[in-house]
Amino acid sequence: MVSYSVSGLRRLALVKPRATVIARGLASLKQPSSLFAPLDTFTERHVGPDDSETSAMLSKLGYKSMEEFLGDAVPSKIRIASTTVDDSSIPAFSESELLKRARELAEKNKPMKSYVGMGYHNAAVPPVILRNVLENPQWYMPYTPYQPEIAQGRLESLVNFQTMVVSLTGMDIANASLLDEATAAAEAMVMAYTQSGQKKSTFLVDSGVSPQTLSVLRVRAKGFGMKVVVGDINELVVDESLRPSACGVLVQYPDVNGAVKNFEELTKTVHGFGGLVVAATDLLALTMLKPPGEWGADIALGNSARFGVPPGYGGPHAAFFAVTDKLKRKMPGRLIGRSRDATGAPAYRLALQTREQHIRREKATSNICTSQALLANMAAMYAVYHGPDGLKRIANKVHGFAQVFRSAVESYGYTCVNDSFFDTVTMKVDKAGDLLARAEEAGINLRPVDATHVGVTFDETVSPEDLVKLLNLFAQSPVQLSSLQTPTSPAIPSALHRTSAFLEHPVFNKHHSETEMLRYITHLASKDLGLAHSMISLGSCTMKLNSTSSMIPLTWPEFGSVHPFAPFRQVEGYLTVIKELEEDLCKITGFAAASLQPNSGAAGEYAGLSVIRAYHESRGEGHRNICLIPLSAHGTNPASAVMAGLKVVPVKALNDGSLDLEDLKEKAEKHKDNLAAFMITYPSTFGVFEAGVQDACKIIHDNGGQVYLDGANLNAQVGLTNPATCGGDVCHLNLHKTFAIPHGGGGPGVGPICVAEHLAPFLPTHHVLDNPGQHIDAVAAAPFGSASILLISWAYIKMLGGKGLAKSSQIALLNANYMAARLAGHYNLRYKNHKGRVAHELLIDLVDFDKSAGLKVMDFAKRLQDYGFHPPTCSWPISTCMLIEPTESESLEEIDRFCDAMIEIRKEAEEVVKGEQPRDNNVLKNAPHPMSVLVVPDAEWNRPYSREKAAYPLPYLKEKKFWPTVSRVDDAYGDINLVCDCPSVEELAS
Repeated sequence: MVSYSVSGLRRLALVKPRATVIARGLASLKQPSSLFAPLDTFTERHVGPDDSETSAMLSKLGYKSMEEFLGDAVPSKIRIASTTVDDSSIPAFSESELLKRARELAEKNKPMKSYVGMGYHNAAVPPVILRNVLENPQWYMPYTPYQPEIAQGRLESLVNFQTMVVSLTGMDIANASLLDEATAAAEAMVMAYTQSGQKKSTFLVDSGVSPQTLSVLRVRAKGFGMKVVVGDINELVVDESLRPSACGVLVQYPDVNGAVKNFEELTKTVHGFGGLVVAATDLLALTMLKPPGEWGADIALGNSARFGVPPGYGGPHAAFFAVTDKLKRKMPGRLIGRSRDATGAPAYRLALQTREQHIRREKATSNICTSQALLANMAAMYAVYHGPDGLKRIANKVHGFAQVFRSAVESYGYTCVNDSFFDTVTMKVDKAGDLLARAEEAGINLRPVDATHVGVTFDETVSPEDLVKLLNLFAQSPVQLSSLQTPTSPAIPSALHRTSAFLEHPVFNKHHSETEMLRYITHLASKDLGLAHSMISLGSCTMKLNSTSSMIPLTWPEFGSVHPFAPFRQVEGYLTVIKELEEDLCKITGFAAASLQPNSGAAGEYAGLSVIRAYHESRGEGHRNICLIPLSAHGTNPASAVMAGLKVVPVKALNDGSLDLEDLKEKAEKHKDNLAAFMITYPSTFGVFEAGVQDACKIIHDNGGQVYLDGANLNAQVGLTNPATCGGDVCHLNLHKTFAIPHGGGGPGVGPICVAEHLAPFLPTHHVLDNPGQHIDAVAAAPFGSASILLISWAYIKMLGGKGLAKSSQIALLNANYMAARLAGHYNLRYKNHKGRVAHELLIDLVDFDKSAGLKVMDFAKRLQDYGFHPPTCSWPISTCMLIEPTESESLEEIDRFCDAMIEIRKEAEEVVKGEQPRDNNVLKNAPHPMSVLVVPDAEWNRPYSREKAAYPLPYLKEKKFWPTVSRVDDAYGDINLVCDCPSVEELAS
């Protein structure tokens, strides 16, 4: 593999953004600034409350100014100067200026026809899916489907994804996607390790596995004390020095050079010594190849992106992960299952939710809590639209083009390395470098293998004209399309031909016209509540509006069609966006350097802790392995620490929710010789700025540790304080929270890390980067993670500018405190600071209703659905509480509407408390109320409240009502009767 120097990226100062130069020039003119100010400034469009509403809320709280309010909400000793993050440090663009700037950068990218492959392919995105899923806010704005009654559309589509994966791989059960192929392989490796009872710690990897996967495996193995051995897999499995400690093997099918190998005998050998067989594979290839489940694999995984998702310079893409039945309850990630609702009607839900890491904490062996739901839905829709016959036609075209190419180049005198293949041909050449240069001049990227070999991978977007242009690189005379030989039989070993049917479920066989497909997509979208409908006040999840203007560049081909391993000289626009985003994030956090590689918040935690471990090792202190974590921490924190090879020691919280500094000091001093890190979320998970955060960080530093500051709550900090000022050494940032990347119905996420100067040399690298230093290896498959959606956060920051970013944090704090004031007297606010203020979220405790009326948190949550709202975060961080976060995007009118709903529900609960409604048959216990429940005949309506009370408890609902599509879903039934695929023809008939 040819490496490209990262130094070019670091030097990409280039010129100042043109729009910035213009803005500064206008500011210097001696005319009234309003004359020259843009009419489409972003802050006033992003921030919900206007000036009069802001004044009204401040007055409600008893303040005359924003600064007076902030003085009570944010400790003065952690405040930063207002000039730290302002329009001089991050100049603001209007929406039109930003789109002009984005277009300028897009034109600096030179996307070429890519035949690089390695798990990344150009994809033909059907326009009906592009416009109605990827570009549709009803698909990209909903949250993770933890509330199934208002998420049946996404859940059904994700079941389609699971069914598609199971059907094509021949496995028994699949999850609803993982982050990328490389990290999915790492999850499989750890599964093999735990399946052995953590007694066998060697993982054998075939040399045909993609190099980016090998990089990620090596980092993950280190945290678990595992050893990765790479070589010819058939030789490795018979090596008597390796077999006793081998927990499993990983093979690529087809391999990175294109070869299709028969692993049936290998599988028998591995099973003979008790190991698991993991196959990294290709869904399109499996329409022609015997699926892994049929030749004995225990786990099949890969990248589903070639099913209608562009490469996007690395992502986001939905990895797939499927296992045999015996492994289903150990499988990482989210799993969608079929269940039933309270009326017995079928309903989908997240299954086996006890696997979520906030429950398993330090006992977890995976920190996965994010899927790639939006991209998984795109891949599923692609399969639905094309169906099995359409996929076969696409696969035959891809394979046929590869055969034509091989036949032609062999006739020109070249030697091809692999006799069998699906879409990739690797060939011997005299000087690979010269050929690659000539190809690039012709607008073509080939895969550099070594000095004398190149690889060529085909996909569905290759046209006959493309093929001729490609062949002209090798031919001695101009190629004519008519002269090329059409293949007569597949270049696949006969024993590996697929003979089994796939995608036989009705959903994959009836939506093939655009009319039917459009109606199916729209039907599913109508079942899901998202930000397009109403506020989603999820504590810790920061569901702010994802602006249309920031989403627009995402689907431009200059950004979407770029291969992640393209030479840097072809992606100047992308590298400028990346450089500017890194710089802005460093200004915001107060840190010196950043890595955008981690592709989820939990992946950022893991990356940050791995950086800390590498730092300690560089100082000869690799023995430091203790990580102190407060009991109030995000649930993925302990899981991430375990994955990084750290031992978790919990730290107590005081009755007011703040960190117990005495307990922290005692444990830090007790473990000072082995203290590696302290993980803290700030503001705390209980929704308060703790005054002692700097004292806590000093305790850690005094005892030789490093401070990891979880950035999940950074939306309360931007422009007011920062992790560096608070005392941190490293933090991750949830770009899908604070920086407005959409949640996509459960993903994608991005979790970059920012670090202090002394940790900068240890940031993740990648096999395509020449990045010398004491770094850790890759933590994601692509060098810049989910690069395409970095455009969204880049645009968000640029349009707000420093002043707008600070205002967003201010209004987020104000909205939360106003909401706390409105709900006071109706609900018990669990935690607040000594001034009576919360941060950007508030925690209300419902335990008294359980004691007096038998009403639990989920009863309040389900009833809130009847009012047209997604419930706040439930039962976390305390099982009897709701964690509520309004964000800065919501107007005063919407906040009041939510508060009105909560207050009315409080009145309904009081009816149960007073005995006016039965404890087991009331409007909360029976919620939500879908239309199907309300339209039963009068004789069947046996509830002690009216239909109108159930459906229209407040007047606004008669004009604006979102209807849940099912009654309360039965979680226990779904877990006991675990079914995770689409209903068959027979099931639908019954």
